[in-house]
Amino acid sequence: MSQKITIYTDGGARGNPGPAAIAAVIDDPSDKLGASKTYAETIGETTNNVAEYKAVILALKKAKHLLGGEKAESAELEIRSDSELLVNQQNGIYKIKEEGLKDLFIEIWNLKQEFKSVTFTHVRREENKSADKLVNKELDKKNLGI
Repeated sequence: MSQKITIYTDGGARGNPGPAAIAAVIDDPSDKLGASKTYAETIGETTNNVAEYKAVILALKKAKHLLGGEKAESAELEIRSDSELLVNQQNGIYKIKEEGLKDLFIEIWNLKQEFKSVTFTHVRREENKSADKLVNKELDKKNLGI
C-alpha cells in the first residue's frame, strides 16, 4: 500500500545573492509519521534559486530518513513550492540555464529514485506560509547572531 505525503518547501536569500535559508514541512495525512515534521537551516550566501533547490534536497533526504528504505520505495510524494522556476524545471517545462542549478537538478533526480513517485506542484506564496515562515525565522536568527 502506497503512502501519500505532501511536502512544502521554500528557500530564500536576502539580497539575492545573500544570506540564505531553506525549509521543509513534511505533512502526512495518514499520520504514520506522528505529526507534521518541520526542518529549517541556514545555508550561507547564495541565490534564491539555489536555496529553492536545496530546500527540495533537504525535504527528500528527511522524507527518506523518516520513512526508512522500504517504506520510501512505496511512498508517493507531492512537493509543493512557490518557486515557479523550480517546479517548471522539475516538470520538464523550463530548461535549466543557470549553471549552478544543473548539479542540484541531478541530485534531486537521484533522490527521487528512492520513492515510488515524486511530483512537483506550484502553489501561491499564501499556500506555502508554513515553510516561508521557517525560512524567515532562520534568516532573522542569523541576522541577530543567535
